[in-house]
Amino acid sequence: MIFNLETADKIALNLLEINAIKLSPNNPFTWASGWLSPIYCDNRLALSYPAIRDFIRQELANVVKKKFSDASIVVGVATAGIPQGVLVAQELNLPFAYVRSSAKAHGMANRIEGHIEKGQSAIVVEDLVSTGKSSLAAVDALRESGINISGMISVFTYDLPIAGKNFHEAHCPLISLSDYHHLMDVALKNNYIDNTMLQPLLDWRKDPQRWSEVRK
Repeated sequence: MIFNLETADKIALNLLEINAIKLSPNNPFTWASGWLSPIYCDNRLALSYPAIRDFIRQELANVVKKKFSDASIVVGVATAGIPQGVLVAQELNLPFAYVRSSAKAHGMANRIEGHIEKGQSAIVVEDLVSTGKSSLAAVDALRESGINISGMISVFTYDLPIAGKNFHEAHCPLISLSDYHHLMDVALKNNYIDNTMLQPLLDWRKDPQRWSEVRK
């Protein structure tokens, strides 16, 4: 779900302008999963642009205020969700913690870093949501530690059908500042793509795995 249509368009344009999002259906990128993809997204670049960073912080905080006002702690998902989570926690004057992808192999062997208390309601912060698998693994870790999940917020989501299914089954609401649909509209209007590129990009979102397999 998108929080605000105007914000969704602005975030999409910002990410294109700073080259945080690259679109290349004819020369696809290879994801860590091995899938070929016509889109590559590195929202961490937004942290280097103060005006964009401030806007993202303020809008994520607004989502929490209006949709997840019961949250008593902000939790980032390592690694890209950590800086965004810290900014949101600072804006809202709330405690902050973060969840590692796996337990630390030394010291206290923590999976969750920071002070948490059972019964707290957490708003989880992500930078980017693709399938939702790694994001929801963090949610599971928090629940196992006795934390209630108010929901998750993210800067951007590909809004893949599998992600919608995963978040629904996990009973975890997700609200993003922008998504793939708005990105396509903004990219076309601002000449980042043309009509010949649009259909392959739309086809990818419907079934990323099949799109990848056909092109390998």
